[in-house]
Amino acid sequence: MRLTEIQEAEIAVHRANYEKLRAAAQGATARALPELTPKDGAALEPDYVLAREIVPGGWYHFGRLGAGESLRLVNPTGRSSVALAAWNAQDTSERLNHPDSVKVQWTANLRKGRLLLSDMGRVLFSITQDTLGAHDALVGGSTAASNARKYGGEFRNACDNLRLAAAKLGLSKADLPQPVVFFAPVGADAQGRFIWNEAKRAQDDFVDLRAEMDLMFALSNTPHPLDPAPDYAPGEIEAIRFRLPVAIDDFCRTGSAEAVRAFQNNAAASTGARFA
Repeated sequence: MRLTEIQEAEIAVHRANYEKLRAAAQGATARALPELTPKDGAALEPDYVLAREIVPGGWYHFGRLGAGESLRLVNPTGRSSVALAAWNAQDTSERLNHPDSVKVQWTANLRKGRLLLSDMGRVLFSITQDTLGAHDALVGGSTAASNARKYGGEFRNACDNLRLAAAKLGLSKADLPQPVVFFAPVGADAQGRFIWNEAKRAQDDFVDLRAEMDLMFALSNTPHPLDPAPDYAPGEIEAIRFRLPVAIDDFCRTGSAEAVRAFQNNAAASTGARFA
């Protein structure tokens, strides 16, 4: 259904107001995002790797990351999407909040150089490497109902997988946040409808997520609800835990005023001070 002229005019007004507010908030402090990572870039030296895990298509994975450790998600076949949930390991009432990640950074384009924030305004993950630059912070993962509508049968889905993974971490359904889904090239058309840009997804894509506090995480390797493939056939993914030194001029920590404030909140919480 096409929008009416009145609806299009309202959208134009809202967009103009949004751009004005974003410009005022960011001022001259925001830097251009770094280029996406080449497929042959950011090779991991064996000494930096702490653990590797293969997650079959349709299954889940869970674990813990210490502050400063990173998780590399690799999509060897190009057929997978990976839903992620995460929690502060010291206080699991603080968890991933992708609406705030979008609002605070003025964009739904969560790619290299961006942050994943908690519901306390703190940084859970920095996206330090990214070959794809097309991940979903809007729609979320699959459910039993969405799979039944799409595939006509019972298949493993992100919601139930994340619930199972959370239980292994001592958490319940009530603790689950809405996930961010990696390797899910979701966009929007001129009418504001969600679209899927399959051409952006390819074999051997990877993304690196650096933990900025002690974290627990859960992953589901299940097809995204908007994936147009008619069959349920996600490929395996590889999850690599590693640690690299952090550069003094690390872009994720200094690229915008919003990022600086979020990391100040991390520092304030670690010293018991009030958040900025």
